[in-house]
Amino acid sequence: MTDNNTTASATPVTVLGLGLMGQALADAFLKAGHPTTVWNRTASKADRLVAGGARSAPTVADAVRAGSLTVVCVTDYAAVRDLLGASDVDLAGTTLVNLTSGDSAQARETARWAGERGARYLDGAIMAVPPVIGTAEAMILHSGPRSVFEEYASTLGALGTLTHLGEDHGLASLYDVAGLAMMWGVLNAWLQGTALLRTAGVDAATYAPFARQIAAVVAEWLPGYAEQIDRGSFPAEVSALETDARAMTHLIEESEAVGVNAELPKLFKAMADRAIAAGHGAEQYPVLIEEFTKPADA
Repeated sequence: MTDNNTTASATPVTVLGLGLMGQALADAFLKAGHPTTVWNRTASKADRLVAGGARSAPTVADAVRAGSLTVVCVTDYAAVRDLLGASDVDLAGTTLVNLTSGDSAQARETARWAGERGARYLDGAIMAVPPVIGTAEAMILHSGPRSVFEEYASTLGALGTLTHLGEDHGLASLYDVAGLAMMWGVLNAWLQGTALLRTAGVDAATYAPFARQIAAVVAEWLPGYAEQIDRGSFPAEVSALETDARAMTHLIEESEAVGVNAELPKLFKAMADRAIAAGHGAEQYPVLIEEFTKPADA
């Protein structure tokens, strides 16, 4: 699951937080042969894991002492600091891997906070659902000191396929939300198309293979478009933005004509219109990055 030191020794691991994801994490460590200590505010959530070989710690302090590696997966970053900031919790010498969802500023601040208490800290993001944890399909992102990541990569590899994004603790959170933007963008575009086709009696299952093909084609454009963005040069090699804007008008008109919500294509068109007004109509679609990087009130 990770290419880094796949012959892991039986590193003692602690998992704090036993929601669906936390339980999946603990399960994966147990199956990989790691002595696993678990803690949850509602202690009964540990019962199944204990039956499978885990040890249930009575307190957070006891749980942290039990493992050289502590993996945290709780509600939010405030909960992380509330649990680990208790007076009886000694973080000195501990390695914390925080897989709690949050934003990049929270990740950086929590790294600073943990460092002040003597802990080594990796932030992380889980790009997977609980049932696939422990398989290669589970993508686990990490950011923070590479030396810490490499020391524990073989152990963390029990969870899935690992990626170290860089030394900046905020990168995992940023990649997480960037991935969500992709997910919702694709799904919302698919739902727009599905709504349009349903007005002609075409069901979602019939449209889905065509939509999947379109998504795959668009995905192939990304490396070339990325080069344009990084160069800051957007020659219209395929289509000019003003041409795309005319097609957006057709999408809006068709949606309104058949009684389908047109808010999403109108958003596309509004951003394109602003870029065109700024003189970018003859450039290629990625020039819209200039609009995406502006605050909404700019």
